[in-house]
Amino acid sequence: MQAGAGVRFARFAPCRRRRRTRRPPGTEVAHLLLHEILTPERIRTPLQGTTKDEILRELVELLGSDGEVGDAEAVLRAVQAREAVLSTGVGSGVGMPHGRSDQVQRLCMAAGVSAAPVDFDALDGQPCRLFFLLVGPESAAGDHVKALSRLARLARRDDVRAALVDAGSADAFLALVRDAETA
Repeated sequence: MQAGAGVRFARFAPCRRRRRTRRPPGTEVAHLLLHEILTPERIRTPLQGTTKDEILRELVELLGSDGEVGDAEAVLRAVQAREAVLSTGVGSGVGMPHGRSDQVQRLCMAAGVSAAPVDFDALDGQPCRLFFLLVGPESAAGDHVKALSRLARLARRDDVRAALVDAGSADAFLALVRDAETA
């Protein structure tokens, strides 16, 4: 058999680029800002819990303090189920528990600072003091991911983490989040 005999090479069609279409004016996607889904009523400094389960329960109760949550126990189970997959203790003293539940109508968040470090099974092995709980319905999966990304960027900044831990009130905490997002 001669070299190359019987071998056929497929011809590949060139890739087609998707045409980008511009959105009509007024239909731009709004930027998700954390300080818009967090309220002073859903922030506690200091949190009273001393264990991971107590912190999760307290954050879910905060989330339900303004009527955003239908069945708080169902939301807690959803957050605990997500936590069982992989700890949301992201390191540097920050816990970002989150979950999806049909017991909330839209993406919402609660936050707090514990009085003493809490073992949260963090990826870096260090205890956590700063917590952000994010819960949304399945239909808000895109916003859920965007909010987690924004939280991660916020939590990476040493100065912001330190300021949030030292915030003396819910209003001061929320103002720090707002300032960090808009800076």
